Amino acid sequence: MRVVMLFVVAVWLWQAPSAETKKSNENQSAGQAQEGGAAAKSGNPVAATAESLAAGKKTFGMDCAMCHGSAGAGDGDLASQMGLSLKDLREAQTLKEKSDKELYELIDKGKGKMLGEEGRLKPEQVWNVVNYVRSLSKKS
Repeated sequence: MRVVMLFVVAVWLWQAPSAETKKSNENQSAGQAQEGGAAAKSGNPVAATAESLAAGKKTFGMDCAMCHGSAGAGDGDLASQMGLSLKDLREAQTLKEKSDKELYELIDKGKGKMLGEEGRLKPEQVWNVVNYVRSLSKKS
């Protein structure tokens, strides 16, 4: 009987902190969502800081510019060799209807002839590219 009671108490003690931790995490998430901000509204967990934009620009230059062009105009060498006509990412209208989450999925999974970065880039790197691509239309 003592063993059973000891087991019940041990399970209860083991579960109690995890429930409190979970509740604390839920409260933190709710608080962050209530704080608002572009990241919470767009589903993008990475803020578009100078560091994020610089990292996104670097990744874009290595992985995306061959098709989308170094400035995002859709005039990359590979796109032209493949006979592809890509949209100009510098135009605000191009991405107006896409959420950051949709851009993330597009970059990560790919679409059509565009290969995705899944498995090659970490999620934070993809979010940095999303932030950078968003910034292209603001520069024009």
